[in-house]
Amino acid sequence: MSAEHLVVAPVLLPLGTAAVMLMLREDRRVLKGTLNLASTAIGLAIALLLLRSVDSQGPAAFGVYLTANWPVPFGIVLVADRLSALMAVLTGCAGLAALAYALPRWQHAGVSFHALFQLQLMGLYGAFLTADLFNLFVFFEVLLAASYGLLLHGGGIARVRAGLHYIAINLAASLLFLIGVAVIYGVTGTLNMADIARTLPLIPAGDRGLLHAGAAILGIAFLVKAGLWPLNFWLPPAYAAASAPAAALFAVLTKVGVYAVLRLWTLCFPAVAGTSAGISSGFGGSALVWGGLATLAFGAFGMVASQQLARLASFSVIASSGTLVAAIGFEDSALTGGALFYLASSTLAACALFLLVELLERSRQVDLGPTEIDHGDALPAFIGGEPPPGSNLDDDEQVLAGRAIPAALAFLGVAFTLCAMTIAGMPPLAGFVAKLAMLSALLDLRGGHAGWMLFALLIVSGLLAAIALMRVGITHFWTGGERPAPRLRVAETVPVAGLLALVLLLVTRGDAVLAYTHATAQTLHTPERYIEAVMGAQPRLRKPEGSR
Repeated sequence: MSAEHLVVAPVLLPLGTAAVMLMLREDRRVLKGTLNLASTAIGLAIALLLLRSVDSQGPAAFGVYLTANWPVPFGIVLVADRLSALMAVLTGCAGLAALAYALPRWQHAGVSFHALFQLQLMGLYGAFLTADLFNLFVFFEVLLAASYGLLLHGGGIARVRAGLHYIAINLAASLLFLIGVAVIYGVTGTLNMADIARTLPLIPAGDRGLLHAGAAILGIAFLVKAGLWPLNFWLPPAYAAASAPAAALFAVLTKVGVYAVLRLWTLCFPAVAGTSAGISSGFGGSALVWGGLATLAFGAFGMVASQQLARLASFSVIASSGTLVAAIGFEDSALTGGALFYLASSTLAACALFLLVELLERSRQVDLGPTEIDHGDALPAFIGGEPPPGSNLDDDEQVLAGRAIPAALAFLGVAFTLCAMTIAGMPPLAGFVAKLAMLSALLDLRGGHAGWMLFALLIVSGLLAAIALMRVGITHFWTGGERPAPRLRVAETVPVAGLLALVLLLVTRGDAVLAYTHATAQTLHTPERYIEAVMGAQPRLRKPEGSR
């Protein structure tokens, strides 16, 4: 496969795999699982190749693919730049981890899991790579339709109830999306995002109000999907009710709305866009900043108020979205670069936490009763039958010093600690590096009251998240009672360990990752490069018939 075709491969690969899954009988689960795992791994490899390609060619590197070989803006265009490649890699990582976790157990909980999973990946990859508003809508609907099935996968009253709310609110958001696209097309005469950005300065003053109305409607649709307050009431119950692998993939799903806002607002409504600018005219930018601040506060307090770990993880996703949306609204390259680093770290940590939720809850449900527990088996032998002087004793007068921690419990404890530290932004993990980059940018930016409020909320929200997660840790690891050691499948622990290894990699390679995210932000805030790359793409000349 040539390099130019890599751009379309992440979309075609899961589409073809899903078609094969639908043709296989439902009892061929082993074959389906193998094909699904191979396809997802190949998709991640292609995303990594795209990221490496755009990174090696400098900040102005773009991979533009004309799917029907029609000139821009008439045909469907896919574009791989630094941002879309980063989002594609995050999608591949979360997808591979969620699928590996689902294979031992969750693939058997219902029908069509593998086909729905691949269609979900297709919609995510397509949404990140498309350069056309209408096709963005199409990919949104593909990933949402698949998410409906994945949310209901496994059945149960809680999933059905939360699923109905989830479907209703997303159908309403999709309707707003379509209305916004129609209004913008009526004003600009095009749906290609680069062409829209090029056309905006030519819009007559009398049509500016209609243009802003269409953009506002479109923004509401994106922000509903991003989980912005007060439009996010559907998110905690839906994500908490979903199965562990589905919820892990949904952590990326929420970032699609954030991506769409970042892409469209930096491209079509930057600060240099005159009367349609994001910040200079107060259109869009201030709403993003204050809406993001409210969402961040809501998510932080929601984490503290949550009594269930699944709901706490859901509110952490809301806090993450609020942080990103608020940072986007300031339209500052340095702040956006730090926010993109935060996007990567928070997404990976949230995926790992959603997978850990089930393992932790399952370990708390096991109770063999006091008659079946023999404390003496776990105790060391002492000469003379007496413990050494000064030994620490538990409530049953049993020696604590020298008692071995079960491997499963140790894994859960370490994994949960890493997730908690990353989400709370505690040093030295990636969440701290991301928040430090954003705090430094805010100090240099001096963004007025909103800037200082975001500065304070980044610190306070981290403290509240640490308190909430510490409380959960105490509940699960320090008040174990008379429960035996949990039993975990190796196949369920490997995906969690892999995600946390990536979080640690973000720290060890922090300079390189920050350089990449800052280069991505600079490209986003100079949209002329994107416009020139897309509008300058030319169809390939077809060879005459009969020629070799």
